[in-house]
Amino acid sequence: MRRINQTYVDGQFVTPSGTEYASLYNPATEEIIGEARLADATDATAAVAAAKRAFASFSKSSKQERIALLRRLSASFSSRMDDFRAAMVEEYGAVRGVVDNMLPYAPQMFDDAAQLLESYEFTQTRGTTTIVMEPVGVSAVITPWNLSIVFTAQKIAGAIAAGSTLVVKPSELSVIQTQIVSEAVHAADVPPGVINIITGRGSVVGNVLTTHPDVAKVSFTGSTAVGQQIMRNAADTFKRLTLELGGKGPTILLDDADLTTSIPAALTLGFLNNGQTCFAGTRILAPRSRLDEVLGTIESGTSDFKAGDPQDPSTSVGPVVSQKQFDSVQRYIRLGLEEGAQLLVGGEGRPQGLEKGWYVQPTIFTGVTNQMRIAREEIFGPVLVVIPFEDDEEAVSIANDSPYGLQAQVFSEDTARAHQIARRIEAGTVLVNRIFSDHEAPFGGVKLSGIGREHSTYGLESYLEPRAITA
Repeated sequence: MRRINQTYVDGQFVTPSGTEYASLYNPATEEIIGEARLADATDATAAVAAAKRAFASFSKSSKQERIALLRRLSASFSSRMDDFRAAMVEEYGAVRGVVDNMLPYAPQMFDDAAQLLESYEFTQTRGTTTIVMEPVGVSAVITPWNLSIVFTAQKIAGAIAAGSTLVVKPSELSVIQTQIVSEAVHAADVPPGVINIITGRGSVVGNVLTTHPDVAKVSFTGSTAVGQQIMRNAADTFKRLTLELGGKGPTILLDDADLTTSIPAALTLGFLNNGQTCFAGTRILAPRSRLDEVLGTIESGTSDFKAGDPQDPSTSVGPVVSQKQFDSVQRYIRLGLEEGAQLLVGGEGRPQGLEKGWYVQPTIFTGVTNQMRIAREEIFGPVLVVIPFEDDEEAVSIANDSPYGLQAQVFSEDTARAHQIARRIEAGTVLVNRIFSDHEAPFGGVKLSGIGREHSTYGLESYLEPRAITA
């Protein structure tokens, strides 16, 4: 049994003022594997104070000093990769393939930020005006439990590159990952107070961070509902916001798409991370003229996605994170049937042979219209829908008829045609004949998928304020 009872504030591991303990579960077995002492409002206030003290000097650090710090963070995270892998598998059921593919992005985030700093000019000239890009101030960073290590590294890297200090509030469902992150940060010789990491309830710690007058910026990755609450909290003090929220991404298979490559790619993206990714392509848009062929290829292709023990290298889909999430996904499967959709594969209950664990069968619905709730709401589990379209115009119309707009995919043998379609899709990212974005490109959403961008220059400048000096 693990017992995690410290947070990281002002360069030290400290016992929280909070006295509440949260149980830690292994979603593959449903067993309690530990407990964590949660921070409270007093701890959050102390962390903000530490970040504010550190900002006075760190905001004036040189570009070379910050580059050196980013390189140390990259090296420190790289040295803990085995520990990170084990934590992701144990704590939220990530399968080995996802861990091996996604985890290396964490140290790379620091290297990318360091490389960007090499050429970025913090003092620029426009006409007779000198523009000085100043760090925004203390930044509150709120990260989710899924791929927590990568999201945390991404946000820390942007803030550090800009010269801002941070208070990081990870999810209470990612405490083991958070402990390793804190140790890696400490080992990188970060100046005290520059990075503070506290785990607590969103309703307690998150509320302090998003309303505190000394917090200038909030960067959040998570659900749309929480993002809306953060925006309301931030309004009184006009905090700068980056909100990367939910999605219901379309994967458009144009009528000339090569189904032997596009459908395996679509299934990989839809079932990625056990269906628990905001950018998953959970709506597969298929040409009606090839619908039978598409459905047959999907049905046979789904058999390649084995659900089971995340420790097994052959597993493609592990459990969802919690009993609450399992129950939610099961409700959506029942709702789809009630709405009149038909099951192509999967359905209610656990996969055959699995009696314990929060496992969901990889499930795909057909006979779906874009007005059904299973086509409009983010399910956050391995559940996909197939929606037919008549022509390119209807494909674009269906893709855009969504409250979300995070990421979309277009598959076609005619690249120029696919690009024309991509330019008409209402999403922050549109991928052509691929399913993973370029990590150097800006990432973020439109509509209910959020505001602001991360990565590259856009991410760096989200932690900066321009000051114009005109003589």
